[in-house]
Amino acid sequence: MQPRGVLLLSLLALLALTSAVAKKKDKVKKGGPGTECAEWTWGPCTPSSKDCGAGFREGTCGAQTQRIRCRVPCNWKKEFGADCKYKFENWGACDGGTGTKARQGTLKKARYNAQCQETIRVTKPCTPKTKAKAKGTYSGPPQKVLGIDNPSGLFWVWCGSSSGVAA
Repeated sequence: MQPRGVLLLSLLALLALTSAVAKKKDKVKKGGPGTECAEWTWGPCTPSSKDCGAGFREGTCGAQTQRIRCRVPCNWKKEFGADCKYKFENWGACDGGTGTKARQGTLKKARYNAQCQETIRVTKPCTPKTKAKAKGTYSGPPQKVLGIDNPSGLFWVWCGSSSGVAA
């Protein structure tokens, strides 16, 4: 057998082994570590330090207890919990009085038996309007490109090979 064939066969075997290990890990996470228990009840994700970031959540099923890793978002989403997933509308217009704009979210999915609000309203500061710059015009002084006077300020960019023959 040629070296390429051996390499390809080894690569396929490694891929199959990796896939089998990943499937086994998924089964352990869903049903608990090596158990037949199907009704796990999970608590909230508790960050290991500070009020957000990586942490753990505890689950129970009968007399069994398990801890798994989780993450609490470190942005405005932490107010609603990492396990409440919402579908949001577009942002509304800027309210001149408060300098904020708002949008509403409807609960899409509550993970790990989380207690989530059906609808939420979030706000953020309005962004200041910036003037769009005109494209394709140059109003500065005449330019010299490669030592050549160029009163228009426009120049060509060569994207070919240095020998003049296309690669």
